Amino acid sequence: MSIYLHKLIEEGEHQQQDFKYCINDSKKIAKSLVAFANTDGGRLLIGVKDNGKIAGIRTDEEFYMVESAAKIYSTPAINFSTKQWQVEGKTVLEIGIDASEDRPHFAKDESGKWLAYVRMKDENVLAHKIQIEVWKKQNSLKGIYFTYSEDEKFLVEYLQKNEQITFSKFMRLAHISRRKAEEVLSNFVVMDVIRMNTNREGTHFFLNTEIGEKELQKFE
Repeated sequence: MSIYLHKLIEEGEHQQQDFKYCINDSKKIAKSLVAFANTDGGRLLIGVKDNGKIAGIRTDEEFYMVESAAKIYSTPAINFSTKQWQVEGKTVLEIGIDASEDRPHFAKDESGKWLAYVRMKDENVLAHKIQIEVWKKQNSLKGIYFTYSEDEKFLVEYLQKNEQITFSKFMRLAHISRRKAEEVLSNFVVMDVIRMNTNREGTHFFLNTEIGEKELQKFE
């Protein structure tokens, strides 16, 4: 068992793995749980320092803190699994979270505000408004109402000539309202014509290079 755990620790923190030295705030853990559930799933190794050194935990206290994070400070509530690893006389708690079909999940922050997060590499990043709209549309039974107007055409032609665009830049260049920009971008992301990338620096939208010229012409 210890060999398996050491192999996980050797991977370091990444898109689907995070280390926590200890838990002293369920709200902070909720942020990690939500980010994993909203993205590709993952695991928390509690009792492991950022440098990979095993510190160990008191299992009962840590478990109840995680349970509070998943059920009280996350909405919808997040399902998780647990494993305990005994290494060098110390206990490491592994929390497993699957990618959720109930996205978006929100975590309650210190001010009481509910926020959605995604996992990007080894960071939990605030989800963009467009991403939240995409999740809602993907979960809707109504589908999406789509028209290829001048606004959609402008966006596609711009991205054919430029690598990427931000939400605010699209809104400004196309001279459209925030709501209209949200509608156009979220529809295109749902249809996989456009893809988005979020990191600490912000969110950018770019054309799906797998979409050929002939397929784009179908929208015209």
